[in-house]
Amino acid sequence: MDTTLKVFIGFVIFVIIGLTVANMTPGGRAAINKYIFNVQKADDATRYSTLRQVENTARAMVASYKADISTYNQLKYSKSEEQQGWAMQAKMRANKTAASFNEYILKNSFVWQGNVPYDIATPLPMVD
Repeated sequence: MDTTLKVFIGFVIFVIIGLTVANMTPGGRAAINKYIFNVQKADDATRYSTLRQVENTARAMVASYKADISTYNQLKYSKSEEQQGWAMQAKMRANKTAASFNEYILKNSFVWQGNVPYDIATPLPMVD
């Protein structure tokens, strides 16, 4: 065998033995556990911030939808054509919000893992 190959094989064996011994010692195990803990902590923080952002966006969309529905219901039978026009605009906004919301919830359903908060109604119905 070539000398360079022997040195390389020796180095690989040394590294493997060193990692095995380090893993079996309390200090080595503590370093590994600390690394795993830090990765898990970063994962949890990211997951929570994503969850909070998705929930806040969903709640804002629901509030907008409810406000437009309320406006539509108040003005749809008005005697003023202008107010009836406002009612139609509110209806269109509500339907657009409902469509966007339903798509948003579908795309972000992984965040809740099947446990959607009670105040986020899914899906939002379209207004007839």
